[in-house]
Amino acid sequence: MLNIGNLSFFLIASIVLIITPGQDMLYVIARSIGQGRIAGIASAFGVCSGVLVHTLAAAIGLSALLMTSAIAYNIIKYAGAAYLIYLGVRTIISREQENSLSNLRGRSLKKIYYQGLLSSLLNPKLALFFLAFLPQFVDSTQDKVALQIIILGLMFVTMAIIWFIFLAFVTSYVGNWMQTNSTWRRFQRYFTGSILILLGARLALPEQN
Repeated sequence: MLNIGNLSFFLIASIVLIITPGQDMLYVIARSIGQGRIAGIASAFGVCSGVLVHTLAAAIGLSALLMTSAIAYNIIKYAGAAYLIYLGVRTIISREQENSLSNLRGRSLKKIYYQGLLSSLLNPKLALFFLAFLPQFVDSTQDKVALQIIILGLMFVTMAIIWFIFLAFVTSYVGNWMQTNSTWRRFQRYFTGSILILLGARLALPEQN
């Protein structure tokens, strides 16, 4: 179904895009350093679940709404920015982040997963990216174009989750080292919160031509 030449180019392009620092990568890194490896992995699955939703939306054409409607785009954009800033402020003023990794409960991890999911879903730039990126590698001469987009999206998500989990493992060592010092634990909280606030502010900035 998929053209081999297109598929090879897609894999190369996807790897380059995935390892390029962006909002989702910074979110996973911030969670990993701030709350440990397990929290980083939970956030990685969260943001990648959002990527999967964007893929499905691109496949059925819903993302086109964001391209044609400035109002819809701005609503989602500012909602996402506000949510990230809210998470950042809450992280800074909360002392939960000073708990050790072993004290994280399943409910906390579930919350981290959903926060990552919402962070990804409320990023309209990501939706438009998949609408523009995935169709370039689809063989339009074949049937089931939507299915081809979904397959490509699943491949992209699989590579992204592997990369994000690797980052969670690597960066969590920094966070685990900081756990032994109360001053560094406070730094973790402010670091994680500041990154989330900066991501929200960046998302809210006007587009640059």
